[in-house]
Amino acid sequence: VQLQAFGGGLVQAGGSLRLSCVASGRTFSNYAMGWFRQAPGKERDVVAAISWSGGSKYFADSVKGRATISRDNAKNTVYLQMNNLKPEDTAVYYCAASGRVGVSRSLKDYDHWGQGTLVTVSS
Repeated sequence: VQLQAFGGGLVQAGGSLRLSCVASGRTFSNYAMGWFRQAPGKERDVVAAISWSGGSKYFADSVKGRATISRDNAKNTVYLQMNNLKPEDTAVYYCAASGRVGVSRSLKDYDHWGQGTLVTVSS
């Protein structure tokens, strides 16, 4: 499956962004999906993940209460809504697809990665 992420940009602290990731090539609903981010000089970490049906979700502690993950299997798209953005949210955000059942927070469980979209939060 091929993934392409959209929606990054420059936003002021306290603002919101919605990232989208469109999948093509394989049956999207067969995959659990995740959003990860990587700040300069840091490791890539999970932000949020969602099961194939959308029934199970995971959020990193750093974004709980500020992030929502959702998917539309009819549109082959997964979304990450981020509110009350903070400068520490600045990173390249990646979407990824996992063939595993359920929700995974581990990078190694994800087989397919998008190209990333940069989110910059100014203070």
